[in-house]
Amino acid sequence: MKFPNGITTSLLLSALFALTLHSTHAQEEGGGDGFTPIFDGKSLEGWDFDPKFWRVEDGTITGESTPEKKVEYNTFCIWDQGEVDDFELKLEFKLTSEKGGNSGIQVRSFRLPDEGGTKKWRIGGYQADFESGDTYSGIVYGEAFRGILALRGQKTEVVREDGKVNVRVVDSYGDAAELGKVVKKGEWNTYEIECKGYTMTNRINGQITAQVTDLDEQERLRKGLLALQMHVGNPMKVQFRNIMLKRLSLADRKKVVFLAGNPSHGRGAHEHRAGCQLLAKELEANAGDQLLTTVYTNGWPADPTALQNADAVVIFCDGGDGHLARPHLRQLEHYMKKGVGLGCIHYAVEITKGEAGDRLKEWTGGYFETHWSVNPHWTAKFGSFPEHPVTRGVKPFEVNDEWYYHMRFKDEMKGVTPILTAVPPKETLNRPDGPHSGNPAVRATEGQPQHVHWVVEREDGGRGFGFTGAHFHKNWGDDSFRKVVLNAITWIAKGEVPEGGIPSATPTQEELESNLDN
Repeated sequence: MKFPNGITTSLLLSALFALTLHSTHAQEEGGGDGFTPIFDGKSLEGWDFDPKFWRVEDGTITGESTPEKKVEYNTFCIWDQGEVDDFELKLEFKLTSEKGGNSGIQVRSFRLPDEGGTKKWRIGGYQADFESGDTYSGIVYGEAFRGILALRGQKTEVVREDGKVNVRVVDSYGDAAELGKVVKKGEWNTYEIECKGYTMTNRINGQITAQVTDLDEQERLRKGLLALQMHVGNPMKVQFRNIMLKRLSLADRKKVVFLAGNPSHGRGAHEHRAGCQLLAKELEANAGDQLLTTVYTNGWPADPTALQNADAVVIFCDGGDGHLARPHLRQLEHYMKKGVGLGCIHYAVEITKGEAGDRLKEWTGGYFETHWSVNPHWTAKFGSFPEHPVTRGVKPFEVNDEWYYHMRFKDEMKGVTPILTAVPPKETLNRPDGPHSGNPAVRATEGQPQHVHWVVEREDGGRGFGFTGAHFHKNWGDDSFRKVVLNAITWIAKGEVPEGGIPSATPTQEELESNLDN
């Protein structure tokens, strides 16, 4: 077929493909300037709020109180798609109030107790303030968190001296009253907030209004929630639009993003959420000086910026056709080409044969291929380990688990280092042929050592690992089982694994049972 202007069908399809590719890459990178919208202008999907006060109006997030509908305590419209760590946020705001109103934007914040459900949607933490008056617009405030941290025009440091928090002014951006003139009362204004390391900088309409560097190691916050405030007091109407977020690479540590799949098995098995949260907790508690973690649960994150500043991605989910990464291979490829690490735990090492399997094999060194690999339950005994950062501090151990084996590895094991290797007992081969249970190729390896945990150094500069254990959640209680995975996560993020490995105390039963799906 030929169109009047001479464009053939194939040329048209090629152009459409190129346009789609450009659009996909723009989304993966967060748009041409890295900023990604986190409010669609149509609904409050992805936000948690009190419907008495918050709504969408004319493409804006609108909070409104009236004499008949008063706000009894500061209430917030909370973005619940993810935490923010190092980032830039841009939005427009407008506040109208006949008797004076106050609002703000919370970042790196935390939920306050809801007091039995009577005071929901309360937030504490850093706030970029604004009001209809002349004093507070542009300041950095600590909502339920230490009070004013920097007045307009101030550059400050928060320090802890003699057990108390003090704010000291170290520089000035100008006269507070003059800076206040950049705010257009009752009209639309642009707010830009940058958090990098422990420094927060506020700008209104392009002008720096305040900056604070938090040096208080005891209470300072490096990550947390983003929210919009509806302040108690006079009736008011506050609106926000064009809310854009861009994550920034962490300069002082590596970031690990955990992607936990949906619930699937019964209690204690395939505990994706609980497993990821336990690992994240241990990494921050024992390697927090070099690693920052965040956990997304129940499938691929709705947060469009989730991977923007990741150094490593760890996936623990069901596999095969239902693998959470399968519909997002192009997005993952974008980050793999940048050298981001990728680790897959248990069923996540299995994905469909073909393009998906080839990519997972390239990114992690190997994968579970149906009608080739098998998934029996057996007790694997690990008595010796190769010399590698991932094996540091790991002692001989044995664990009963659903250890998958006979993986489809990269040709000639290029770049791949086996970490955990054991000989499966003969009974693991007794099951009939099937996509997971048996095949002639695996039976031919009877009595041979099999690799159930491996790492890879990729040609793109990234690193990866596969770990086939963790069907049973209780196995995270084994110190060496847990340590070899914590080491692997640290290694693929290009962190430093200490000589004794990443330390972590044996979890209590209560800790193991926290966050279980059932």
